[in-house]
Amino acid sequence: MASVPNLVIIPTYNEAGNILRQLAELKAMREHLASDHLFDILVVDDGSPDGTAELVTKLDVPWIYVELRREKNGLGNAYKHGFARAKARGYKYVIEMDADGSHQTKDLYKLLEAPARNDLVIGSRWIPHGEVENWPIHRRLLSQFGNVYASIALGFKIKDSTSGFRRISIAALDEIDMSSINAKGYGFQIEMAYRISKTGRKISEVPITFIERIEGKSKMSLAIVIEALLLIAELGIQRLF
Repeated sequence: MASVPNLVIIPTYNEAGNILRQLAELKAMREHLASDHLFDILVVDDGSPDGTAELVTKLDVPWIYVELRREKNGLGNAYKHGFARAKARGYKYVIEMDADGSHQTKDLYKLLEAPARNDLVIGSRWIPHGEVENWPIHRRLLSQFGNVYASIALGFKIKDSTSGFRRISIAALDEIDMSSINAKGYGFQIEMAYRISKTGRKISEVPITFIERIEGKSKMSLAIVIEALLLIAELGIQRLF
């Protein structure tokens, strides 16, 4: 069994301009946590040509692990890889977090402190006191539309099912056939929320402040948006029939 309960999984691709700052903030936070809130970190890098993985490895911190994959294979596959590692090492929870600083370290406390009865805790931008900074209006509208569409089509009450800042219990993951989840982009987050909701496990949302990245390029693309919309439609049809 792992000596700490939580594994923070951070997928990376060309995040050399952000990853060290993010890890430094997490390291400073970890020094002040109670034992039941402690976390290790797993950086899952998709063969970044900018040397992201090498930067993390050179830190030589015993509780920061690096898994280097040889090709860019999508956000969903990176998280599935991390989930498998978390199960094998005996963690109790996994926490998904971006590498680019858009997820605030201070908001991580809200995930760590959520009651154990909540198997999925989502850091939400679209509930009271949730915020988004430095996003153009079209990005806000797209995200809000996608989440409303997902909640109607999939029959759940989650306000921010596309959020990539969340805590999931290993017990909930054990009830999901991960090999059946094929979404590679942000649709992965929607499908995971849907699958967990179908198990009847408790889901909660906590407000976060999402800040658009300062350095590097967003991984969001038209193809990822289309994948997510088609996935919601497919899952919605399955739910009805």
